[in-house]
Parts: sequence; structure tokens; C-alpha cells
Amino acid sequence: MKRQTAQDDRLQQLKAWLGPVLPGHSEPVPASSDASFRRYFRVFCGDKSWIVMDAPPAQEDCGPFVEVSALLAQAGVRVPEVHARDMNQGFLLLDDLGQETFLSRVKAQGEATAYPLAVRSLLRIQAAPADSLPPYDEALLLREMSLFHDWYLQRHLGRHLDAVEQQGWSACSAALAETALAQPRVFVHRDYHSRNLMWTEDAEIGVLDFQDAVCGPISYDLVSLLRDCYVSWPESQVDAWCADYHAAAKAAGLPVPGLERFRRDFDWMGVQRHLKAAGIFARLNHRDGKPGYLADIPRTLAYVHAVSARYPELAPLHRLVVSCLD
Repeated sequence: MKRQTAQDDRLQQLKAWLGPVLPGHSEPVPASSDASFRRYFRVFCGDKSWIVMDAPPAQEDCGPFVEVSALLAQAGVRVPEVHARDMNQGFLLLDDLGQETFLSRVKAQGEATAYPLAVRSLLRIQAAPADSLPPYDEALLLREMSLFHDWYLQRHLGRHLDAVEQQGWSACSAALAETALAQPRVFVHRDYHSRNLMWTEDAEIGVLDFQDAVCGPISYDLVSLLRDCYVSWPESQVDAWCADYHAAAKAAGLPVPGLERFRRDFDWMGVQRHLKAAGIFARLNHRDGKPGYLADIPRTLAYVHAVSARYPELAPLHRLVVSCLD
């Protein structure tokens, strides 16, 4: 109830700010949900629609969104332009990239056109300057994986590891982080998946939710896209897309290693990401009262189960995941 009251107060503040910024606009209506404290509203003014971001300053910082948006726009990535801002209150007026998500497009029309366009957009992202971004360092990689241990295993399943399991978990976590850190480093969106991409009216890929960008492993965003937590594809199709990306990245001058090494990096990076995702989904349920994401955990852990079975070094993790799925 307190959070709902606070959100209602925020909406009144947003309307008061928006009045002089966009005179004659329509009543704000919810535009999308978000796994964070951010909210998005759509407003109309004349024949044009706009998106208003509400990012409570106590929980969210608009600064990275504004800065990363400018970096990506300069690299030729389709991102919403920031037309007005109030950083103190946490309000941004943005372009509206439409209402058709990449996920809804591929479910309705198939993947033949959509995924090549998403890969082309990803290549532009990875070519963007990343020197000013925070590093995707060992501490962050390990902290993300700890979400699986703390929120999924302990909080959601009530599962506490014995000494042997804990030793195996620590060893696998360290190995996953080490592999990630050994990869060539580029601009990483960090959440490049079907719910954060838009299919625009001119059949371009619009990119959202980029404010957590880092300088990190080159395989990260590709595995986010191809082993998506919200839609899955046959492994043969993922293999083909991965090879296509590798050829295109090499032609674009990006620092990809050889294909065999890249595929291993891709696999291990996906395990790290999906452990994090399962932990986040559990945390969204238990801490934030958002149970809808629990339905995405089985797909997420299925990726970890399949990949860890292929690498003897990840055998302790595989046994742990098997025990969770039983």
C-alpha cells in the first residue's frame, strides 16, 4: 500500500512537470512494465506520441541512461532521444519507439528477418566507444552469480549447500568469472534481449534499457539475444546465428577470437548470465512482489543444465542444477 501511494504521488509530480514541458499533452497511460523501480508512460500531443520515464531518484539514477543513450546514438544505434529532463526529480521525456516489441514480432512473424537485424544493431553497439563505461570486473561477475545462490537456492528453494556442494559452487563460479574476464572487451548493453528491443514502424530495431551498460566480454550480449530468458530456439538455429555473427563481427573488425574459442566463451558466458537471471527472477518475487518472472526460471535453468552437461569443469554446477530441477 505504501509503495502504491508513493507511486500515485510520483504520478502527480510527473504530471506537474510535464505540463509546461509538453503543453497540450494527453493523460499519461502506462506504456510498459519494468523489473526495476522505473515506470514508463505514453502521452500524445497532436499527432505524435512520447514516452515519459519516471525514475525515483532514491532508487534509480537517470544519469547513466542519458549518457549511454548519447554514446549509442553516436554509434548509429536506434535509441530514444532525450528531449527533456529533470534529473533531480527523475523524469525524462523520450521518443516513442512504438508498441511492438521484438518478442511479439518474432512470435507473430518468425525470426527470419528479425534476428539478422538484431545482430546488425548489436555490431553497432559493440563498435561504440566503451572507455567511459564501468568495467565488468570479477567482483561484479561473482556478485551477479551470488544472486542464484542467495535468492534462488536459499530463499526460493530453502536449499542450503553442504560443504562439498559449496566447494563445487565456488570453484565453478570462479571459473566462469575467469573465462569472462579473459574475453576481448567491448561495449556491453548487458540486457540485450527480446523484451528490450522494439520493432519500429520502419522495420528497424529500437534498443531500450541500456543504462546498465559496461565494458565487458564480447560474447555477453549475443548470448543474451540468442539464449533469451523469454523465448528459446533450437540449438541448431542458435549455432547458425552464432556463426553468422562471428563472421560479421570479424568482417567489422571487432576483436572476436576464433570460432571454436568463441563458442566456448559464448556457452560459459550464458551460464553466468542465466545463473544471475534465475536469482533476479526469484528476488523479484520475494523482495519486490513481482511473481510473474518465476515462470521464466525453468527456461533459464534449462540453458544452464544443457551447457554445464557439456563441460566436465562445470560438473559440480550441473549436479546442483539437476538437484534443483528434480
